[in-house]
Amino acid sequence: MRPILFEIGGIPIYSFGLMMGLAFLIGNYLLSFELRRKNINPDFANNVILRALIGGIIGSKILYLFENWDSFSRNPFQMAFSPGGLTFYGGFILATILIWQFCKKNNISFYAIADSISPGLLFAYGFARIGCHLAGDGDYGFPTNLPWGTDYSNGTFPPSYAFRGFAEITSKFPNGIVPDTTLCHPTPFYEFIICTLLFIILWINRKQDSPVGLVFMKYLILAGFERFIIEFIRINDRLIFGFSEAQLIALVLITIGTVGYFRLTKSNFQIQS
Repeated sequence: MRPILFEIGGIPIYSFGLMMGLAFLIGNYLLSFELRRKNINPDFANNVILRALIGGIIGSKILYLFENWDSFSRNPFQMAFSPGGLTFYGGFILATILIWQFCKKNNISFYAIADSISPGLLFAYGFARIGCHLAGDGDYGFPTNLPWGTDYSNGTFPPSYAFRGFAEITSKFPNGIVPDTTLCHPTPFYEFIICTLLFIILWINRKQDSPVGLVFMKYLILAGFERFIIEFIRINDRLIFGFSEAQLIALVLITIGTVGYFRLTKSNFQIQS
């Protein structure tokens, strides 16, 4: 693991921050490309990505603080302004709200923008996960004996700390402590591979003659399933029915996407008929 990739003039360049920045640049490029193809002002891309960046960071931090309320109440300043501690779905929700407000203010179809950004969002999310993998920030999975099991001992959140409170894991190790050198599922890399494949699927099929908003609904379904499945081997507290918070949110997104998909396809079929 390499939380710090290199230094420039004594200034450390963190792997997570660099990959996150590159992910937003990739998303901006793909969104601009799609807006041009749809004859929508490509300058809107910068405004949309800026709101996605602001909403993504603030929303991710807010949800993370709620998830770790006890620690936040004990040390609010350090928790609030620490560079780590981001929960994706908090950022996704707030960014979506900010983009919707921007579209409403400028009389732009939200679904047209959402369709345009959906494929790139999948790829950018997966790409940013490489930063999580390099940082070893606790987004990895359970211990594994598979050949590609990864050593996260040099990460910012090593196994001895990450698995605290997970009795089903710690009970298998002496003194209930998981050694830092324990090989774990590299789930961030899994997500990069899966999201890249899903991006290709959406990108190839984005030009099909379909109702506005359908690509976005497909994104909600595919991205929701991806996160729901990967959570089964990730380090996260289980809330109800053995599901994590991320899985419950993913189920909501899958439901919204499925309902929206069938409503849009049904209305389009009736119009064509």
